[in-house]
Amino acid sequence: MRNMILVAGATGNLGKRIVKALVEKNAEVKVLIRPNTDTEIINALFKIGAKIHELNHWNKEEIAIACDDVACVVSVLAGLKDVIIDAQKILLDAAVLAGVPRFIPSDYSLDFTNFKQDENRNLDLRREFHTYLDQQNIRATSVFNGAFMELILDEMPLIVFKPKLVIYWGKADYKWGFTAIDDVAKYTANVALDPNTPRYLNIAGDQISPREVKVAVSEVTKKSFTLIRLGGKTLLGIMIKIAKKVSPAENELYPAWQGMQYMHNMIDPRSEIKQLDNNRYAGMSWFSVKDMLYANKV
Repeated sequence: MRNMILVAGATGNLGKRIVKALVEKNAEVKVLIRPNTDTEIINALFKIGAKIHELNHWNKEEIAIACDDVACVVSVLAGLKDVIIDAQKILLDAAVLAGVPRFIPSDYSLDFTNFKQDENRNLDLRREFHTYLDQQNIRATSVFNGAFMELILDEMPLIVFKPKLVIYWGKADYKWGFTAIDDVAKYTANVALDPNTPRYLNIAGDQISPREVKVAVSEVTKKSFTLIRLGGKTLLGIMIKIAKKVSPAENELYPAWQGMQYMHNMIDPRSEIKQLDNNRYAGMSWFSVKDMLYANKV
């Protein structure tokens, strides 16, 4: 009987947390480690409780050996075409070759299934991989979590603390979906251990509008923040085109315009979460934006 969960991409921030969440659920976890991986990172995963499978080469045959007793492969690979499509295809082919029943692709984003080509470079790659994935003899489940909540304090400058602003594009009362990284990890662990998952699962630790963010940050900091609208979806689209011409940075994973593309998707009604799957697993508690602000002592 297959009872092992294999995680690829376990050395990253989300991947390591998924491994930890699986171990805390008493799951047997195996992680794929590429050549020349830092010894400290390997030791950290071993201490968590993972079984280490070191690869000599990233190829189908070698990875299939690691998949021999695996019930579900969890991909947390991060990168551009050479990773999300090329490397992940090899991982998927190995899982199919070994007869692994289930596969979780490296999505962990807003639901991009209703968007078109060229609206978001990084999500285009995931959609292209889905075309290949859905043709294979394996059950797949994607976890869509909106945006990682922690981005609010860094890469997604929604809150600007010094001048006490909440800045946004689109509509002030349109709710965006955010999920804390730990909650994504815990939910993904549940999905990996669940043999009867659907093709897509949608979660959001908090669904909150810019206006509600203003209220939350004002309450937490006990300071009055001002809500500032930068423009609508059309203007943001123009800004993205300008940013790409000024600084193409096509080989960078997260150039400035990539973050702008994600924001453009988030304020688009096509990204609206119609039905949440938060309650699928008992024992899940969800971090809110206000919780995150308190936790970070803003």
